[in-house]
Amino acid sequence: MIRSCQSARWLGLCGIWTLAAIAGCADQKPVEVGTRNGPTPGGIAAPTETPKPAGGVRRIILMTNGNSPFWDAARVGLDEAQTELKLEAAGLKASLEVNDGTIGGQISKLRQYNSQTDIAGIAVTAIDAQNVNLAEEMRSLKKKGVAVIAFDSDLDREKFRDARSVFIGTDNTQAGKELGWCAAQLLPEGGEYVTFVGLSSAGNAIERIGGFAEGAGSKFKSADAMSDDFDRTRAKENVRNAIGNHPNVKILAGIYSYNTPAIVDVVKELGKRESTKILCFDAEPIAIQQMGQGQIDAMIVQNPYQMGFQSVKFLKALITDDQATQKEMFPKLGEEGGDIFDTGLKIVVPKADTPILNKGFGPKTEYLLLDAFQAWMKKYNLTAS
Repeated sequence: MIRSCQSARWLGLCGIWTLAAIAGCADQKPVEVGTRNGPTPGGIAAPTETPKPAGGVRRIILMTNGNSPFWDAARVGLDEAQTELKLEAAGLKASLEVNDGTIGGQISKLRQYNSQTDIAGIAVTAIDAQNVNLAEEMRSLKKKGVAVIAFDSDLDREKFRDARSVFIGTDNTQAGKELGWCAAQLLPEGGEYVTFVGLSSAGNAIERIGGFAEGAGSKFKSADAMSDDFDRTRAKENVRNAIGNHPNVKILAGIYSYNTPAIVDVVKELGKRESTKILCFDAEPIAIQQMGQGQIDAMIVQNPYQMGFQSVKFLKALITDDQATQKEMFPKLGEEGGDIFDTGLKIVVPKADTPILNKGFGPKTEYLLLDAFQAWMKKYNLTAS
């Protein structure tokens, strides 16, 4: 999560990102599908038509968990979707709304949207996969007739699958496995590791950390899993505490994008680079620079551009009752894992002499040296991913 390309410009990119089912979706109740005129296999029921505001323009909102350069690429995808999919002609306008990093902030924003008449569709990056109030606010919007999906980080699919129509984002369990597999190649003898994340309750964090343990294997042991609630100062303090409390730790893994620069800075400050491997998720501009300086050993890169583009594309399809696009994007909707659109992964390593070889990853994951990754980013005018 195979999809069709939106334009010739993205033809090469779209061939990379492919559909994969995410684990943990067993025993899910199939989604009821249909049109405004009644159930019809192969689609999702179109949202009830809501009154159009003065001027006739309705909004599509993509709401993040917090603020990070990671979302810059998602905004580029959203903007290009807005142009290529001709949202204006459909009476729609899309925007990326940055949350404050708290579950309360997300719930408050959803309640605000629920009181407005110009909201046509919403994609939510769920901060807390288990939060009942978040799920209820999403359900409330759906009942009102707003198209609601999850992107980047999903709700608990066993408990709250009905609160959103689909999920668009990374197969985070697979991504965690592949970062763990990188650890096993760097240190075949194993050892202790610490993971660092913004929100330990978020679905993407849970899946990545669990996947890391599985991919690394039995020779590795988690010494700690530390969260910071998006506090950048605390993120650095966590690294200092981890190194101080666990003198035998060999791997530090950044699970959210901003965790990596914090790890690099503290490791450099304490002079621990020779004895420490640094692995991470996401390519912030500073992290790309740090890898070029030899400070990062491996990086799992997601595709926030596609998260932005595909979320807008699917929300438009729901709002306009475009059954063909719905089926194109989710051909197995109603089946186990069929409500997941995987935007794909890249594994980036510093240079060719890395112990991490171009084999052993998932069949849909691309392996790139840093210079090739930077060339790819330049081609698509991205500064982060």
